[in-house]
Amino acid sequence: MTTSSYTKMFKQLQSKPLKLKKYKKHNKPKARSFGKDSKPCQRCGNLRGHIGKYSLSLCRRCFRQIATKIGFTKFS
Repeated sequence: MTTSSYTKMFKQLQSKPLKLKKYKKHNKPKARSFGKDSKPCQRCGNLRGHIGKYSLSLCRRCFRQIATKIGFTKFS
């Protein structure tokens, strides 16, 4: 179930508290402890193109913008 459909159903069940409680228990999105969804970019919050090496925690776009400022050099 996608997050958008979860929130849409959540709005519809606001007037029915018992059904809402049961719905929340069984249908909320999982909290991720590993994988793509758990590692956002520290600068922009993007989940794609993550560079975790040297504990950078940046996406590839942000890394290209600030690479020279943090000491990386381009070879070619």
